[in-house]
Amino acid sequence: MKKTILFVILQQYADWEAAYLSSAISMLSQGEYEIKTVSLSKEPVQSIGGFKVLPDYDVASVPINYEALILIGGMTWRSENTQQIKELVQDCLQKGKVLGGICDASAFLGTIGALNDVTHTSNDLNDLKQWAGSAYTGEANYIARQAIRDNHVITANGTAPLEFAKEILLALHVAEEEKILDWYNFHKLGFYTVSLPKM
Repeated sequence: MKKTILFVILQQYADWEAAYLSSAISMLSQGEYEIKTVSLSKEPVQSIGGFKVLPDYDVASVPINYEALILIGGMTWRSENTQQIKELVQDCLQKGKVLGGICDASAFLGTIGALNDVTHTSNDLNDLKQWAGSAYTGEANYIARQAIRDNHVITANGTAPLEFAKEILLALHVAEEEKILDWYNFHKLGFYTVSLPKM
């Protein structure tokens, strides 16, 4: 039985923030995990880059059993409709599952109080405070870093899809740590051959 990873994608989602992580899970886990998509409805969702996805689930039909809930950033997290995701996030936290949010999706977690007791990051602290208002009391736990993992909660800013992916892969133990770091370094740094000077 494969373990399920849920990716929450909304209209105008940032496809590149999902691509590194989903492909790494598929390649490194050797078939142990499956990727499923969730949106506000089962209508097609179009990414910023123009890719159309037919979600596997809407918020009302999400399976009970899953290993992680990953909120992918994008252009519509500030819509009032996204509050429908709040119950799903709370369920994830109560079950102690891995929870990830990147870019505006990380700030959304602040608006529902999910970041108050964990070390976290986002695109900008002042923006997070202004958007989240009184629901956010975690300023002392904010660190301006590309990605942060605090136990099962992973947050990242919009410049860090690879760092976000690495922290989630480590949290899920998708593969041995060395393999995960090799994957990260390859995609982050590229492959270089070094010519040694002749003696």
